[in-house]
Amino acid sequence: MPPRRGRGWLVLRRGVAATGLLACLAFAVGFFVFTDMVGRAERRVNASADAVVALTGGAQRIADAADLLKQGYARRLLISGVNKHTTPAQLADLNPELGDLVDCCVDLDYRARNTIGNAIETRRWVQQHAFRSLIVVTSNYHMPRSLVELGNVLPETELVPHAVSADRIDTERWWRDPVAAKLLFMEYLKYLVAVARTYVERDPEDSRVAVFVGGRKPVATVPVLR
Repeated sequence: MPPRRGRGWLVLRRGVAATGLLACLAFAVGFFVFTDMVGRAERRVNASADAVVALTGGAQRIADAADLLKQGYARRLLISGVNKHTTPAQLADLNPELGDLVDCCVDLDYRARNTIGNAIETRRWVQQHAFRSLIVVTSNYHMPRSLVELGNVLPETELVPHAVSADRIDTERWWRDPVAAKLLFMEYLKYLVAVARTYVERDPEDSRVAVFVGGRKPVATVPVLR
């Protein structure tokens, strides 16, 4: 009996080790696939949509979204995740590209606190206007996770990605830049968590998991839009 038990434990340990090795290998391969996806992100859209949403986090995101609106790629723009103390006039001053668009064609979302909140508030806006297609403007490294979150709450809406290159971060040659490598690795972890979370949850607006993952409620109790 003891020898058989010993062989059984040996087989079990080898099985666990092999499983762990395969999991690590899959994680590493997934990271390289993710970085390649970010590096190859399409910057310019070649099709129009009903509307465009810019997820705040960089001035170039708003500039690109405003440019798409001006060129007629969309009829209306939502800027999601605006600081609650920023007025429309201040936003226009900080982003001259918006010009007079703020008065006619731009909505500001002050409630979103993170990417999950961006998705929730974008859904609210899309449903309010009955949009069926949406251009998504955000940084290239942030695009995969943004599409997961938006696709989760807007399964019937066509999402058109418009990726903006991150300022001063070379995501194509990330291995040469420790800052870029760390950024992509952390974003990859967040992406995996988003994929897993959206697979099991019904609605992030009522999800305790979304609160736990985001560290706080994804939306704040302030006016929905301005």
